[in-house]
Amino acid sequence: MLTLKEFHRQIIHALFGVLIVLGIYLEILNPLIIFLLMIIGILSSMLSKRIYLPVFSDFIKFWERDKVKSKFPGKGMILYLGGCLLALQLFELKIALASIMILAFGDSVSHIVGGKFGKLKNIFNWKSNKLLEGTIAGILSGFLGAWLFVPFSWAFLGAAGAMIAEVVKIDFNEKSLDDNIIIPLVAGTIMFLIAKYMYLLP
Repeated sequence: MLTLKEFHRQIIHALFGVLIVLGIYLEILNPLIIFLLMIIGILSSMLSKRIYLPVFSDFIKFWERDKVKSKFPGKGMILYLGGCLLALQLFELKIALASIMILAFGDSVSHIVGGKFGKLKNIFNWKSNKLLEGTIAGILSGFLGAWLFVPFSWAFLGAAGAMIAEVVKIDFNEKSLDDNIIIPLVAGTIMFLIAKYMYLLP
């Protein structure tokens, strides 16, 4: 079930990724600035549990999911920056930007379409709240975003792999890894391997 608040959250999720890609493309943002934004986010998260922080606390109160709000305020935004930073550090620029676009569009559209129109249980049914319609929509939208930066086959296979990986529950030290980390890493790895070993693909 897609609530209006969740719909707005996913639109912000997509816009955040687009702004990051634009900032990097226009050389306004770089890995160091993204890292510093993460540090500021972590410090703000810790402080916001004890005191009111004008912009940060209001943003968290309005947009954060209730189950995360009290444990780790701003977790989604901080891990989103972390996923973008890892992609930028691990992959060449065009693959990193394509991976961030898959995170921005694939993840948000999959939630919106799955929540609004989803009826079919996912064939990769490791997470009960992920529906097949959402996964397909996430692959298509992530592919279109990534295609701005990489060839057709790279974009499609990167988006498909990342959206399938999003459905899988990946545990690390008894904690599930966050989609904001998984999606750009999986997408970037697939596109990197295609670029390195299957360069004949268009």
